Amino acid sequence: MTVIVVTGTGTEIGKTVVTAAVAALAVAEGRSVAVVKPAQTGVGPHEAGDVDEVRRLAGPVTGVELGRFPEPLAPATAARRAGLAPVTPDAVAEEAGKLAAEHDLVLIEGAGGLLVRFDEAGATLADVAGLLGAPVLVVVPAGLGTLNTTALTAEALRARGLDQLGVVVGSWPGRPDLAARCNLADLPEAAGAPLLGAVPEGAGALAPAAFRERAGQWLAPRLGGGWDAEAFGSAVG
Repeated sequence: MTVIVVTGTGTEIGKTVVTAAVAALAVAEGRSVAVVKPAQTGVGPHEAGDVDEVRRLAGPVTGVELGRFPEPLAPATAARRAGLAPVTPDAVAEEAGKLAAEHDLVLIEGAGGLLVRFDEAGATLADVAGLLGAPVLVVVPAGLGTLNTTALTAEALRARGLDQLGVVVGSWPGRPDLAARCNLADLPEAAGAPLLGAVPEGAGALAPAAFRERAGQWLAPRLGGGWDAEAFGSAVG
């Protein structure tokens, strides 16, 4: 896989930390990595954004941000209110293609969920994945309600003929409740794709060296780690 699109079933569920973990494992393997944030919202001109956070945690990766809009809104709305041109799927795909020619892995981290609008025409991250023919990694929350949003995202991917790489829990609680524990077994069925990891809550607050050292414990071999869904489920069950 040269390009992976990282989306979520909502906002503030751990997409950036998961992206950083995937990047860290690839860098540890000696692979060159680029991270693309098509539209960064809710961040001022001189503030650190998601790409900066990935670089801080993962190490030496190329970071590209195509659009920045100050209000914490959907990209289309934030661009309109800022009086700025929106980011288009064609622009994202073009940039990703250039980066893929120079890097072993390109990670594209979306804003919010799969169908959040980029522009007034209704373009979304799903269009980016379609243009690139790239698999989509879906980051999900652990608890009650996640099965529905996971299934809806999976249905949207299938309707567009897009490949779902798998699902990662973006913030696994230190004290998981019954719903979270049961969801470990139910998420693959809801997604129609494998569970590929569970990143512990607070992982993004770790020192970079500790983050990189532990990332392999959170993600499955398909993402470069050694995490095992069955063993993890038995341990927390």
